[in-house]
Amino acid sequence: MRGVAGDADPVVPGLEAVIDGSADPDLARAAVTRLAAADPDAAARLADPARVGAFVALACASRALTNAVVGDPTLLDVVDEADFGSVRAPGAVRPAIVDAVVATGDDGAGVLRRHKRREFLRIALRDLLGLADLVTVGRELTELAEGCLEAALRIAAPRVPIAIIGMGKLGGEELNYASDVDVLFVHGGDDPAEADRVAKAVLATMTTPTADGIVFRTDADLRPEGRAGALSRTVESYTAWYDRWARHWEFQALLKARPVAGDPALGAEFIAASRPYVWREVLDPDLVREAREMKARAEAELHKRGLDDRELKRGRGGIRDIEFAVQLLQLVHGRHDPRIRSATTLVALAQLAAGGYVERRDVGRLGDAYVFLRTVEHRLQLRDELQTHTIPTDPAELTLLARVLGYRDQPRATALEAFLAEHRSHQTAVRALHERLFFAPLMDALAGHGSLTPEAAEERLAAFGFADAEHTRAALRELTRGFSRTSRVLQEMLPVILDWCSTSPDPDLALLQLRRMVEGPTRAQAVAVTFRDATGAAERACRVLGSSRFLGDSLFHQPAFLETLGDDEALVVERTRDDLVAAALETLQWRADVEQRRAGLRRFKRREFLRIAARDLLGLAPIEVTARELSNLADACVEAALRSLEPDLPFAVIGMGRLGGHELSYASDIDVLFVFDGERTSDYEAGLHLATDLVREIGATTAEGQTFRIDAALRPEGKNGVLARSLDSYLAYYEEYGLPWEFQSLLRARPVAGDAEVAARFMALVEPFVTRDPFPEEFTREIRRVKVRVEQERIPPGEDPDFHLKLGKGALTDVEFTVQLLQLQHGAAHPEIRDPATMGGLLRCVATGLLDATDAAVLEEAYRFCERTRNARYLVLGRPGDALPGGDDDLRIGRLLGYTHQPRTELRDEYRRVTRRARRVVERVFYGRTGG
Repeated sequence: MRGVAGDADPVVPGLEAVIDGSADPDLARAAVTRLAAADPDAAARLADPARVGAFVALACASRALTNAVVGDPTLLDVVDEADFGSVRAPGAVRPAIVDAVVATGDDGAGVLRRHKRREFLRIALRDLLGLADLVTVGRELTELAEGCLEAALRIAAPRVPIAIIGMGKLGGEELNYASDVDVLFVHGGDDPAEADRVAKAVLATMTTPTADGIVFRTDADLRPEGRAGALSRTVESYTAWYDRWARHWEFQALLKARPVAGDPALGAEFIAASRPYVWREVLDPDLVREAREMKARAEAELHKRGLDDRELKRGRGGIRDIEFAVQLLQLVHGRHDPRIRSATTLVALAQLAAGGYVERRDVGRLGDAYVFLRTVEHRLQLRDELQTHTIPTDPAELTLLARVLGYRDQPRATALEAFLAEHRSHQTAVRALHERLFFAPLMDALAGHGSLTPEAAEERLAAFGFADAEHTRAALRELTRGFSRTSRVLQEMLPVILDWCSTSPDPDLALLQLRRMVEGPTRAQAVAVTFRDATGAAERACRVLGSSRFLGDSLFHQPAFLETLGDDEALVVERTRDDLVAAALETLQWRADVEQRRAGLRRFKRREFLRIAARDLLGLAPIEVTARELSNLADACVEAALRSLEPDLPFAVIGMGRLGGHELSYASDIDVLFVFDGERTSDYEAGLHLATDLVREIGATTAEGQTFRIDAALRPEGKNGVLARSLDSYLAYYEEYGLPWEFQSLLRARPVAGDAEVAARFMALVEPFVTRDPFPEEFTREIRRVKVRVEQERIPPGEDPDFHLKLGKGALTDVEFTVQLLQLQHGAAHPEIRDPATMGGLLRCVATGLLDATDAAVLEEAYRFCERTRNARYLVLGRPGDALPGGDDDLRIGRLLGYTHQPRTELRDEYRRVTRRARRVVERVFYGRTGG
């Protein structure tokens, strides 16, 4: 043993020197010892310096392949093959594998695994010894997989024409050591059962583990319908799917499709049929948008797991950034330029540079980074032949990785420090280039010079959602004209700004509103400085500007809020009612003049409204938080306004409806009742005067806008009744004249401002009217009649009843009435279900067994969808309304809500789905119709 691995009896000259110079001498020495123990001929086998160097390199880089060689030392003989030092001719591997498998008869699968293992080892050793570059390694692994697929197909002995189409890295001829081999099966003839049998047999041969391992991880999940779909289809079946049901990402995946095994004519037929879906005459901007949003979601998931910097593939500045950019540019420009259609990333990058679609210096940086990142990925995966893309955190493992990659300790830096520094450098460069790659060439092109033609520039703008090229050019000129420092900052940042704008629901609107934001030198300088120094705030600002004209206008009037967009603590933390009341009172503290006071309150409301809406739009708060804080804001405005009037009698404001339930939406009126304590004539006059002034204080429109629209129509006798009543007057009315729907409305009563004792006495006063035991059956019938009347009469002309978010069947009012009826019927026996919030009441009804959990989930889904959509409608259109508006407005609303494939269609389909399910529950639970 020592004669092989030690230096006491050096049977193998130079072995110790090779071990000492390796990436991990201890690991190498242990592997040589294991080989000597397993192989009586180890000394002779390692007598050749080439074998020694190969085995030591392997021992440090791959546990899996070292174990394979120790188990079968003859595998190391690949080093002796005549062509080990040279690149094999294309197509040389496949016939050798197929011939070996065919010659063995019944044990074809076993021979295939062993042949694959030997060829795989050859590729890895050539890679580790520096005899093959990244491109060669990827191509040879691909050819090995193709040969194995062809052999597996021969073993399956198909009785119908069948072809295997390579997808992903297999199609791009850039497999790595642990890649999934992605395939599609396509067959001819009229025997789908036979095609299915063959496809299953091929997959089984490739993936079934044995003592020799598997051949390759192989799956057909990219087929139509995924794992639920047929394993093999005819060309006609594929095209029918792509015509009718395919998602955008399926067309993007077809960019790398390539026949790799089986019937060549059938494979060519499939490729010819699939090309029109990749290289479309008119490119749908939603294809680009959907692809980018899918990528953004994957990055967000990595961020949650803390893997941004360690994930080589999907992390920021990683492999996917490069591949994704290349593919998007191919999809945009490859439709009219077949010279840039290569499925291989590095080749495609060179083609894009040659065609003028990407600047050559950028291609050089991206190419270098791609080779580095893929090489690191190869070394990670070679270690245990596992599909990993994550750089380890353990210092020992990291150091070994660095040394296997060729880094060594130097006076200025250790091997690990040098590796990490280079990784950071590439990562930073890739992300910076990725953010400007799509738009940097446009700057020169739109200015009339540069390699990108004006036509190609407009084509790219359109693909990224800028539909109006003329206005885009005008906006860009406006943003960058002049020679001031501000202009230079904006000129430098415009490629990134365009990138940010392009991910918003309406890129044209984003650019238009940004252009308005920089009107005037003072404003322009403030915006430019924020964009330069706070890129997080700038990116979010572009999202806001491209989502809502209403919020864009608010941002225009409050440019200081730009900085807040980058401050998560200021933006995300929910402000309580007390916080907002204190802030509102501070706003009014020094304003004695009535008009100044009103203007100050409106500015306060507009500032807080912008914060709440921006946070919502950016996806940083759920709808219940948005609704609660809007309600708290309304409470604060009412409280501050009431205190500013200095009431001289006990007076309270009771919130009703959505305000009472802490469920305000952006377009909500605030429903209130005014109540005071006192029975003298002067008290009535003072109460009425105070209520009238308060309505005016909050609801009057000034140059600063309106604070809130106040609606007191739920008071006794409605709009014909007196605006404010005493406690005794409310009691007398409800006892003598109160109607069931009025008692229903009192379920959501909540004190919001004014005298706490008066408010508490009012709440105690109305309690008996909402907790009747038993609840009269005639009241139930009356509430149902009112609900029918609401459905039939309350939808305004011009609003689509089939897509009404508030009054439509299965929409908001359906859910609210259902919960409220249960509270009225059972509130006396189960006081715990009394919650003025619809969702709170719903969950309490489930907890007490009054509502089935499945039914509640259906109602909750419909309620949340309609509430989110109604809020999105307001942000997009900037005006109240409760029905989907149709046309391009639906498109923008759908995009804001995250629909990317066909936003308008997806939005309407989702409305139908959730409301139809909810309506069936409402029919049973609210109306008592067992057949509903």
